[in-house]
Amino acid sequence: MGEVSGGPGGLGRLPRGVRLYRLRSDGSVVLGDRDGARELGPERDLLRFIDDGQFAHYLVGDAATSPERPSNATVKLGIVGPRSAFTPHAHGGEHFVLSLGYAACGLYDGERGRVTEVPLTPGELIRIPEMMPHSFANRDTAPLTILAANTGYGIDHEDYAITAPEAERRAAGPSYDTATAAGPHPGTSTLARTDYLALAAALRDIERVQRVRGPGVTTVRERLAARLRRLAQGLEGRR
Repeated sequence: MGEVSGGPGGLGRLPRGVRLYRLRSDGSVVLGDRDGARELGPERDLLRFIDDGQFAHYLVGDAATSPERPSNATVKLGIVGPRSAFTPHAHGGEHFVLSLGYAACGLYDGERGRVTEVPLTPGELIRIPEMMPHSFANRDTAPLTILAANTGYGIDHEDYAITAPEAERRAAGPSYDTATAAGPHPGTSTLARTDYLALAAALRDIERVQRVRGPGVTTVRERLAARLRRLAQGLEGRR
């Protein structure tokens, strides 16, 4: 942690209840308060984040947030494993992701009928509309830290991340109306209008692209920039 003055690591002068998060360039996160500093770890601080090996730490709301138990939005830190990608999915609410490393977002463009890949560099934030099929990948060989905000849903809610198998399950339900693409789901209007067969097909398209292209790679310039960023962070941490 950077100096605050006083106490362990200079954190002792923080008012009670104030926390500092240091998001390191190597993908780790250090949490500091007036009692000291520690690195966030899966044993006590991190929840499973859609897939095994991916983790989340809530800042606003919690895993049980839902329209029935609202906090208006959830905000969480995510730690994405090296050169890995989330299972393609769609969220019941809109989604904002700030990348603090070298990421890529695969999005299904329904208007053009194709998968579009958007590379992201540190400091870029992407907004994804509700129910847009997408996946998020880490192009780097180090863990990636992201800051993710979702409207209305925590990761325990059934509509937080709808994958292709789940979309297919909903489409096969006895009450699914293929004429209007409106299943029996009582959620938001967008969910009520969702064509789950089309959603599943779009998510399968993203899966195929992922299998062929993988999570992507960093460029020579990005690798050089990452080394410079680590150097700068090391200098800042010793002030």
